This record gives sequence, structure tokens and C-alpha cells, in this order.
Amino acid sequence: MKKLFAQIIKFGAVGFLCFFIDYAIMVGLTELVGIPSLISSGCSYTISTIVNYILSVTIVFDADKGANKAVQFIVFVILSLIGLGINQLCMWGGTAWLESLMEQSQALASYSQYAYMVVKIFATAIVMVYNFITRKIFIEKH
Repeated sequence: MKKLFAQIIKFGAVGFLCFFIDYAIMVGLTELVGIPSLISSGCSYTISTIVNYILSVTIVFDADKGANKAVQFIVFVILSLIGLGINQLCMWGGTAWLESLMEQSQALASYSQYAYMVVKIFATAIVMVYNFITRKIFIEKH
């Protein structure tokens, strides 16, 4: 149980770092470069996934050192692509919903263009749970 708790703490720390990488790149691409948030969110997620893979197999999970690294990375990428799909679905639906809700309120209408920033936090939390469970099952040696 102590090992699982320590692993969850490490996963959280790595996730926190990767969230900031993901979030900063997404906001930078959207606000500074003018790329639509759905595209910038996909790009930032991809970059943070690569960092997350490196840290996950070296720090978080007791990955099988004898495993074929190419196969291990392919499994990680497939799991991450599913996570990206969950992320994009949350971003698409959540942003549309929150923008609509904010535009209905006079007090919040002027902030509706920032709805994607709020939604990204919730999308990240959902994907983080998915990532931990699937990586624990498929990446860690048994």
C-alpha cells in the first residue's frame, strides 16, 4: 500500500509538471500565435505526453527494463491517443457548453473567450485518472 501511495504521489508530481507544460503551450499557441484552442490543445497534449512517457518509465512506474522499448512506447502512444481523444472530446463539448453558459450571463459574457482555459483543467483531471489506471496496467511489470 505504501508503494502504491508513493507511486500515486510521483504520478501526481509528473502529471502536475506535464499539466503546466501542456497548459502553457496551449495558452501560448492560442493567445500569442492565434492558433484555435482545439488545435493548440492537441499540440500541447502531444508534447506533454512525450515528456510524460520519459518520466513515467524512469520515475513513476516499475517498468519492465527487459521489455522491448519500441513496443512499450507504442503501447504508451496508443493509450495516450485514447487519452487525447478524451481530452479533445472534453475540450470540444466543455468549451462549447461553458462559452454558451457564460454568454447568457451579462457579468461573465466578456470572459467567454477564456472558457477553454477552465475546461482544460477539468479535462486534464479526467484524463489523468484514465492515464494512471491504464499505465499501471500496461506499462508496469507484473
